[in-house]
Amino acid sequence: MEYSADSTRQPDVPRGTITKHTWQSQIFAETTRDYWIYAPAGHDPQTPAGLMVFQDGHTYIDEAWVFRVPIVFDNLMYQKRIPPPIGLFINPGHKGAAPPPNLWRSDNRSYEYDSLSDEYAQFLIEEMIPEVGKSYALADEPKMRAICGISSGGICAFTAAWQRPDYFHKVLSHVGSFADIRGGHVYPFLIRKSSNRDIRVFLQDGSNDLDNRYGNWWLGNLQMEAALKFRGYDHKFSGGTGGHNGEHGGVILPESLAWLWRHAL
Repeated sequence: MEYSADSTRQPDVPRGTITKHTWQSQIFAETTRDYWIYAPAGHDPQTPAGLMVFQDGHTYIDEAWVFRVPIVFDNLMYQKRIPPPIGLFINPGHKGAAPPPNLWRSDNRSYEYDSLSDEYAQFLIEEMIPEVGKSYALADEPKMRAICGISSGGICAFTAAWQRPDYFHKVLSHVGSFADIRGGHVYPFLIRKSSNRDIRVFLQDGSNDLDNRYGNWWLGNLQMEAALKFRGYDHKFSGGTGGHNGEHGGVILPESLAWLWRHAL
């Protein structure tokens, strides 16, 4: 698969602004993390905007890596295919004096992302999003909030919406770890047995994803898709042949975002 023009810089499309910050959490005690805020070009900070949160923010904010979110945001907004969102790109927390060279190995990442409790959603709602709100007015409606992640960040995105559908409506999961790392393999069964949440879910995975002692990622995502279909959720599954990486998810990101944010304009 090849990137479309929506994932490349266009000369006539204005660029949004990106600022980098550091946060010390109280909910995840003794952890520090970097985060970035994206604001659309020409955006009035006093005008309420939608919000999209990205776990492993360094991967999604990087225009040289597979997702290129700022570029895709700029292009889709210019085409009026999505509303102008504020982007919040958050790295996992670490407890050392400096983040590890490999941010995928941040020492609090699995606890924050793979746990099935509402603690990470609480962290977003009580700490990170109010901090963003000091600089940018944010829309109050859950349907104007989306959350996205890759691997353990993907199941984290789903957990945040599952636990707090009153706050997060839209979920985008890339090669999500719906496996038994911290119990995430139960989600297909919880979805089938629980009353429906008002959420919209886009799942992406590849048939050559991980297969290890925690589970089979491809089968886990197929089970998620089947459960969402069984319960009649607004959902979409995009399957490919790739492995545990963001390559397929990056190529289809423009279409994924347009589907996720449809009817929001």
